[in-house]
Amino acid sequence: MSRAPREDFDEGDVQVGRHKDHAAGVPAVYHSLKIANEQMGAVRSARTLLRLNQKDGFDCPGCAWPEKDHRHIAEFCENGAKAVAEEATKRTIGAEFFARHPVSELAQKTDWWLGQQGRLVEPLIKPAGEEHYRPIAWDAAFDLIATELRGLESPDRATFYTSGRTSNEAAFVYQLFVRVLGTNNLPDCSNMCHESSGSALTEAIGVGKGSVQIEDLEEADLIVVMGQNPGTNHPRMLSTLEVAKQNGAVIVAVNPLPEAGLMNFRNPQTPKGVIGGGTSLADDFLQVRLGGDQALMMAVGQILLQDDALIDHAFIQEHTAGFDEYVAHIKGLDLAELIEATGLTEQQVRGLAARFAASHKTIVCWAMGITQHKHSVATIREIVNVLLIQGNLGRPGAGVCPVRGHSNVQGDRTMGIFEKMPDWFLDNLQTEFGFEPPRKHGHDTVDSLRAMRDGEIDVFMAVGGNFVRATPDSNLTEAALRKCRLTVQVSTKLNRSHAVCGETALILPTLGRTDKDVQASGAQKVSVEDSMSRVHGSHGRLKPPSEELLSEVSILTRLAQHTVGDRADIPWAQFEADYTTIRDRISRVIPGFEDYETKLADPDGFTLPHASRSRRFPTQTARANFAASPLEYPKIPEGRLLLQTLRSHDQYNTTIYGLDDRYRGIKDGRRVVFVNAEDLVELGFKDGETVDLISEWVDGVDRRAEGFRIVKYDTAKGCAAAYYPETNVLVPLDSVADKSNTPTSKSVIIRLERQS
Repeated sequence: MSRAPREDFDEGDVQVGRHKDHAAGVPAVYHSLKIANEQMGAVRSARTLLRLNQKDGFDCPGCAWPEKDHRHIAEFCENGAKAVAEEATKRTIGAEFFARHPVSELAQKTDWWLGQQGRLVEPLIKPAGEEHYRPIAWDAAFDLIATELRGLESPDRATFYTSGRTSNEAAFVYQLFVRVLGTNNLPDCSNMCHESSGSALTEAIGVGKGSVQIEDLEEADLIVVMGQNPGTNHPRMLSTLEVAKQNGAVIVAVNPLPEAGLMNFRNPQTPKGVIGGGTSLADDFLQVRLGGDQALMMAVGQILLQDDALIDHAFIQEHTAGFDEYVAHIKGLDLAELIEATGLTEQQVRGLAARFAASHKTIVCWAMGITQHKHSVATIREIVNVLLIQGNLGRPGAGVCPVRGHSNVQGDRTMGIFEKMPDWFLDNLQTEFGFEPPRKHGHDTVDSLRAMRDGEIDVFMAVGGNFVRATPDSNLTEAALRKCRLTVQVSTKLNRSHAVCGETALILPTLGRTDKDVQASGAQKVSVEDSMSRVHGSHGRLKPPSEELLSEVSILTRLAQHTVGDRADIPWAQFEADYTTIRDRISRVIPGFEDYETKLADPDGFTLPHASRSRRFPTQTARANFAASPLEYPKIPEGRLLLQTLRSHDQYNTTIYGLDDRYRGIKDGRRVVFVNAEDLVELGFKDGETVDLISEWVDGVDRRAEGFRIVKYDTAKGCAAAYYPETNVLVPLDSVADKSNTPTSKSVIIRLERQS
């Protein structure tokens, strides 16, 4: 058994060293094995990691980057190994732990401490008016939830959250249960990350997903990586970029921060990566200002349009709409203002345009550095505009590549986890299951929080995730959840959402991705969809840490039987006993899943159709749509900075693996704020000072994050960065992206204040 974390750890003793100019290599292997051994022990680590992302193994519970058909014996990255170690840990906590630690004490612990305690092993209840969780029988827990849900004035007074790690089978059953109950309140984690991508791409090309496969990236002439840090967030993407580079691709990084992985990748699978100098990936690094990406793509579009030979007129005439309006709009913009908004030089902007001009096959990749601004949807429309000018959709080596985070966040949406699913999906549910699904759009994450704040939600349920720490405006979020009569968390491990809860709270412990799932019909597999629409199976192999654990499918089907079992002729018990029966129903509801079981039997899985790959665009115009959007970019008041929240290298989403950020030179702490050296001089602060961060928003509320060490860092002038979830408190709930309602976690105006 590995040691528990030190309970007296002081995060104030942060050490700052030099940031790295390369990623992965031997240190990544060392840290992977070190954490795996601490959590799982040597034998369990080897047995588990060698199954990770293999065709007969289990899908990584971390990121959604796809696997190639040909795989290495060690098909995982450092953070994938950390994610597995967290889930497959030997540490466990049960009734004795919760008897020692009241909820009020747990609420004071750090996210790192909470996550390090171990796997949950039995269902727990915190009764109203009490401070401690204690064991509860499964049937009693289901009866309690069912009684609350059946007694609601309206089903819309409950909201049902989903994390991206949920399997296709569990997600489909979950949304079916919620819709039989009578609501579309189905917020999920994508509301806070890639919702802007879905909104923009649905408008532009008719499908809210990326259009490329790994083979396209390896074949591209030009890959532009915008607002993304693959070295920490999607490390296996670096292997793909390395192949693209070897095949002659030009790679451009567009980001306010220099990212080690895009500078140099030392692939631990190759001799060059272990003992050589690695591969320099980015040919150009454009240090754009936060929120300046739309202006950058507008400037590139304007420059490309000056050369008629660069315009794919045949593609535009046959497959697009709105081109003339776009041309008139973009040519009317002041290039000097566009360049100023980017924070780049004219030479850099024209250099990027020249890269586009020289390329016949271009892919643009992006992540949350693009999606979490007020004008994110418009920014992504500009990315699509530039690709459409040259016909870079629907041909090999070209297209759009939003890089999703959590391992099945895209699959959850495909399965119906969405507050406003289209009518065809609801019609198919009605035909297949014989009930009338609700048609009124439900609450997304931000609207669920607003409703909880306003006393309009009585029951909150989450399948996976850490809702309290994933959401914006932390003080408001915590107060809103505490207003609920009942909160229910389906979880593998302890997190802050268990300590910040409703009057009555339930923790329902579940199997993880690594655990063997055995039901009445035998061992089960689940399926997931990666970031490139490829669906494949996942088979847990480890003995679960407790016989008390149920799978997510079991929890949801049993809850459905207790709550809505008499409302529709749905074979909930059959679904639990044999997951193939769920997939059979999915195959008749969702296009692309026909003959699901046969397709899933292929060890490589199968790829869902994407109309744009064949240059079909299921938009209202039946064409790919250009957009003429107004120019927007953040205006930073004098004496203020624009903050982006981001991950450290020792975390994945809200899960904290440790207190270091090796690539940025941070050790033993997380409360740091990265600030440009010139800004420090102008603002009168020094490297190493401790300050509070205060965000400023139109509502006049001072949102404060206390005790951050200033770290002088190479970030774009006027811009700062700090880790979430510690800085989520600074993001106002009502500061959201237009159309997508995504919190603007990359556009937070702050001031620094010395601690008195």
